[in-house]
Amino acid sequence: MSLPRIAALSDIARLADRLPEADKAAAEAARARQTSLTKPPGSLGRLEELAEFMATWRGTARPEIWRAQALVFAGNHGICAQGVNPYPQEVTAQMVANFENGGAAINQLCAVNGADLSVIALELERPTGDFTQGPAMSETDCLDALWQGASAVDEGADILILGEMGIGNSSVAAALAAACFSGDIAEWVGPGTGSDKAGIARKVDAIARGLKRHENVMGNAPAILAALGGREQAAICGAVLAARAARIPVILDGFICTAAAAVLYAADKRLLDHCLVGHASAEPGHRKLLAAIHKRPVLEFDMRLGEGSGAALALGIVRSALACHNGMATFGEAGVSEA
Repeated sequence: MSLPRIAALSDIARLADRLPEADKAAAEAARARQTSLTKPPGSLGRLEELAEFMATWRGTARPEIWRAQALVFAGNHGICAQGVNPYPQEVTAQMVANFENGGAAINQLCAVNGADLSVIALELERPTGDFTQGPAMSETDCLDALWQGASAVDEGADILILGEMGIGNSSVAAALAAACFSGDIAEWVGPGTGSDKAGIARKVDAIARGLKRHENVMGNAPAILAALGGREQAAICGAVLAARAARIPVILDGFICTAAAAVLYAADKRLLDHCLVGHASAEPGHRKLLAAIHKRPVLEFDMRLGEGSGAALALGIVRSALACHNGMATFGEAGVSEA
């Protein structure tokens, strides 16, 4: 199915009842196949879980990845006016050009793990508003970005990798996480692209002022997205929802990408059932966020680059899981005695 029309941000919280659910029959069939393969039960650990997860959302006992799509969304942020970023916003456009020329880490990881990469720049010349002074986006702007994300999803893909780029967006991610899941703001904030102690203190202060200014929307996750988020965060949410409508499993990247998608979890936790988290970022807020949304990362490689790099790396693990699941012989086929 296609994603139902979202005419207002308040529609997001009601989507879980209209979108496809887990295919329990396919999951059970995949589990039965795992028990028949020539190995001790459970001996492939999480590879078995990943194969079952893919079966659950692709609706078949023996899922395959013919087309892996990778989307990187890029945006600029008004919160940079508060001195939260050590690099100028021009770097966002420069990195987009680097992606398009094949020179970034995500290009190499997509190439080696078999994903088709698209980079989508979202009005880089028009940064979002400074959320310490007012809302980052109007509802219209937020919905427009959400639909750009949704429209970028190829409904023929078998799996979707999501990433982002945007100077200042580690502050946006920390603000979204703090707004949706509460707690000490300082525990959500990290160095991002290399902030020192003074820069981290500026981040904490800016987020605290932003949360105070927008306290009227606390508890309303979609409204939080508009008040504090960026266009790339809204686009990630749109892509996650469109993938769910098409029964496409998603691999989220690190802290910033997960924080964007976590807005959907805060609206209705079922909205992230079809999502994996590719890796545990070295950004300190990511583990706290993973605990809040009850997700276990596929990898822990001490990465904090963004770009979708950890998600693309995790794609290789998912491919390996399916290679074993589909390619191994059963006990009967191999003539091996079962216990």
